[in-house]
Amino acid sequence: MGKEEQVEEREVLESIFPEEITGSSPSPELLIRPKTDLHTARESPEIHLTPGPDISETEFRIDVKLDLPGKPSDDSAEPPSFVLAVRYPDEYPDEAPHLDMLAPTTASASASAAPVPSHPHFSVGEDREALLAGLADTIQENLGIAMVFTLVSALKEAAEQLIQDREDAAQRVVEERAREAERRENAKFHGTPVTPETFLRWREGFLAEMEERRAREEEERLAELKKAKIREPVKLTGKQLWQQGLVGKVDEGDDEDGVLADGVEQLKVEG
Repeated sequence: MGKEEQVEEREVLESIFPEEITGSSPSPELLIRPKTDLHTARESPEIHLTPGPDISETEFRIDVKLDLPGKPSDDSAEPPSFVLAVRYPDEYPDEAPHLDMLAPTTASASASAAPVPSHPHFSVGEDREALLAGLADTIQENLGIAMVFTLVSALKEAAEQLIQDREDAAQRVVEERAREAERRENAKFHGTPVTPETFLRWREGFLAEMEERRAREEEERLAELKKAKIREPVKLTGKQLWQQGLVGKVDEGDDEDGVLADGVEQLKVEG
């Protein structure tokens, strides 16, 4: 029963993936045949490249190209892809198929294979184990029925989601860096928020600065007077002015106790 289901599934897969499905050997075969030179009648080897074997009954590979939504189509850029290698055990589909993920290759005319350039957010070598492990539940749910197409679809979707998540994370990093740069730039135009505590600290510092400046200016003024040998005039009190007979000669602006001096002038001394 398993063999019949394997044959039926293989036929269905050939119709779904006519260009993507290949046999177990993806490389062309190199054949050397003798060729007779008509002019010299000598035989010389002739090299032929022939396609690899047809699709095996129990082992094949499927090329899977990933679709990234929101990306502009560009014929010059190869989309990320991988190769899913499938091998049927004898009891498939009652038993899980043997699966492996391989990196895609491009075959040149010389039959040498070169790796396809990898995607910045996808690596078959690094992501293979996690992606294949993610198929465990899907395999258990589909035991007993043909499941390769379901597994290909699930694996393709998981790889596409993995790339999308990594691109989103990279974009968030770029946006966060831009926001941080903007915050640093805006901080240049904003002062320190004023609170009662910060205001009191500022006031104390401001008053201390003003007192220091006043004392410094006073020292400078006295130093200038000393340098010019000018004594600063001493202001007399009203009593001293009266005792020295200078009450009538002093100006109101020169008397510290102007009101008292005015009263002294009006006094009458009795004999």
